[in-house]
Amino acid sequence: MASTREHIPVLLDEVVAALAPRDGGVYVDGTFGRGGYARAILAAADCVVWGIDRDPAAIAAGAALAAEFPSRLNVVEGPFGEMDSLLRDAGVEGVDGVTLDLGVSSPQIDDPARGFSFRSDGPLDMRMGNHGMTAADAVNSMAEDDLANVIFRLGEERLSRRVARAIVAARTETAIERTGQLADIVRRVVPKSRDGIDPATRTFQALRLHVNDEMGELERGLAASERLLRPEGRLAVVSFHSLEDRQVKEFLRLRSGNAPAPSRHAPVGQGAEPAPSFRLLTRKPVTPGDAELVNNPRARSARLRAAERTKAPAFEEAA
Repeated sequence: MASTREHIPVLLDEVVAALAPRDGGVYVDGTFGRGGYARAILAAADCVVWGIDRDPAAIAAGAALAAEFPSRLNVVEGPFGEMDSLLRDAGVEGVDGVTLDLGVSSPQIDDPARGFSFRSDGPLDMRMGNHGMTAADAVNSMAEDDLANVIFRLGEERLSRRVARAIVAARTETAIERTGQLADIVRRVVPKSRDGIDPATRTFQALRLHVNDEMGELERGLAASERLLRPEGRLAVVSFHSLEDRQVKEFLRLRSGNAPAPSRHAPVGQGAEPAPSFRLLTRKPVTPGDAELVNNPRARSARLRAAERTKAPAFEEAA
C-alpha cells in the first residue's frame, strides 16, 4: 500500500529567495515530486512554472495542482537532465529560474512497493521511473568487483568488498528480490555504527544512485540548466549527500571562474578560459535552521547552492 505521507519541501523559503521569482517569469521545478517548490514559486509571483519528473506517480499527483493554477503550471514527464529539450519541444526556449531537489522523495521512500527503504520489506526495485534495471537486477547480475566498486564509489562504504562478497554468496543460494533480504545480508557483515545509522544505509544509497544514474543525471541537469537559463536567471540546487554537493560545488566553481589556478608547471593551454557563465550567490552552502530540523528531521543533511546566469555563452558552446 502506498504511503500517504506528504513530502515536506526542504529549505523552501531559502530556495524561493534564491530564485527571486518575478511577474512574467518562467521557472522550472526539475524535480517536481508533489509540487512543493512549484506551489511556492507560483505563490511568490504571477509567473509560469514547468514541473518535470520522471516518476509517473508524481506526474499523476501533479494534475490536481495544475488544475489550481490553470495556464500557469505545466507538468511534464521526463528526466530533468533533458529539461532543455523537453521544454524546447513545448515551445519554451529560455527560463528565468531552475530548482532541483536531488535524491528520493518522502512518498517514494515511504512506499514499500517502491523498494527504496531498508526499513520496510518490499520488492527490491528503487527505480524513480518505470523502466530500466531494478536494484534486484543489479545485485543478482553484477560481477563481484563491479558491485564492490559501485558500493564504494556511490555509497562511500569502506567495507564494500565484504558487502559485495556477501551478496554474491547469498545469491548463489537464492535470488535477492526483497529489500529485507538485502538489508539482512548487509547487516550481517557491516557492524553497527556509533551514530546509530543503519548498516544498510550506504549500500542502499549506492544501489539507488546506480540504478537511476543519479550522478550522471545531475551532470546532465546542471549543463541543461546552463543552456536554458536566460541572463540573470537563477539556479538553486538542494543536495543531501557529499557526492551530490561536491558535484554541484565543482560545477558552479568552474562556471563562475573560481576554479583553482593551474600549476605554473602545467602545460600552457590553447586559448583563454571561457567567460564565467554563472555568478555565485552562495559561497558556502545554505543549511536548515533549528526550527526546520524540528519540523522535518529528514532535512538535516540538506545543502543549498545557488548561482545567477551571466550573459556569457554556456561553456560547451564557448569551447
